[in-house]
Amino acid sequence: MRTVLVLRHAKSDWSRGPGASDLARPLSARGRRSADAIGRFIAETANVPDGVVRSPARRVVETLERAMAAGRWRCAVRESDQLYGYGFDGLVGEIRLEADSTNTLLVVGHEPTCSEAVARLIGGGQVLMPTAALARVDFDAERWYDVAAGQGTLRWLVTPRLLGTD
Repeated sequence: MRTVLVLRHAKSDWSRGPGASDLARPLSARGRRSADAIGRFIAETANVPDGVVRSPARRVVETLERAMAAGRWRCAVRESDQLYGYGFDGLVGEIRLEADSTNTLLVVGHEPTCSEAVARLIGGGQVLMPTAALARVDFDAERWYDVAAGQGTLRWLVTPRLLGTD
């Protein structure tokens, strides 16, 4: 079995002004609290990933760093531009590149890709991933390369609000 955890980055700080780079936007105070809560949730529910692939955006990097620190877990992390503006195809392409030694992969990215990815991986429906939402999708697959749309099972989707931090 393969498990994909899809994490939308936490709430970002829009106060940088209209001239600020989208890639450079940091987390807000609320976003930092939410990232911490999600990291603890991952650890407390024994869903610590073996590997992570993330977008290069600062708010994604900070979300992941805070989650790992708060949950006191570590794993291999790789960065991919395919998770910044390349949609579902970019995300699935990165999943398929993962080493088969990984059992649980955390993908940290953006909207609307996170919502679309979860919906398409489980075969349809409408999924809404608010900031710092985390979804678990399981696959009956031997290799990551075999992961495809419509083959996953949504086990759960949790938000910071459900954890009492938002």
